[in-house]
Amino acid sequence: MAKPIPVIAIDGPSGAGKGVITQRLAMFQGYNILDSGALYRLIGLAARREGVDFGNRPKLVKLAQGLDISFFGTGDPENPLSIRLANEDVTRELRADEAGVDASKIATIGELRDAIRGLQRSFKQPPGLVADGRDMGTVVFQEAEVKIFLTASPEARAERRYKQLKDKGIDVTLSALSLSIHERDKRDMGREIAPLEPSTDAVIIDSSAMTIDQVFYRVLAVVEERLD
Repeated sequence: MAKPIPVIAIDGPSGAGKGVITQRLAMFQGYNILDSGALYRLIGLAARREGVDFGNRPKLVKLAQGLDISFFGTGDPENPLSIRLANEDVTRELRADEAGVDASKIATIGELRDAIRGLQRSFKQPPGLVADGRDMGTVVFQEAEVKIFLTASPEARAERRYKQLKDKGIDVTLSALSLSIHERDKRDMGREIAPLEPSTDAVIIDSSAMTIDQVFYRVLAVVEERLD
């Protein structure tokens, strides 16, 4: 009998630190990585490049089903993940706020979510998987041995994003970022299909007043307890 492939599902809102924690945890465990939020960003980017309107659901679904996607941990805490589309590194483009807004809009399309379910689950390969998203524990990997809901206050998330962008020389205002985060939270939590919410068996961690190291070791403690 084949040994079960362990899955660690890390859900939560944008800016809570899921990306860095997922990458560090995957490297520590030697597991594969799935950044599910990036899938929607990738679809949005590909749609813009191909001139596909977001309202054209059949074309979006067809586009999504033909995407060649891969993820690689970088070891860089500022840019923990390299995201490839047809072997082209598009990480920087996907981190733009416009890509995040596109992803939030596309994620409301039920047909699209269903179409990429198989793609998401295909990342479940030995020796294990760390899946980062908004419905990993509630929908895609309900069987996950470990479920974490990583959150933080909108103000803390806006300040983190502001610092990241400023350090990269990108001109942005804190008020604009705060508004964008509030609006995205409202969309993600209020959508009818797979709304952003913790699984009933998830461990909720609020990272608002925590350093990234503190969050990592808290998550690692949960993982070690549940995979023991």
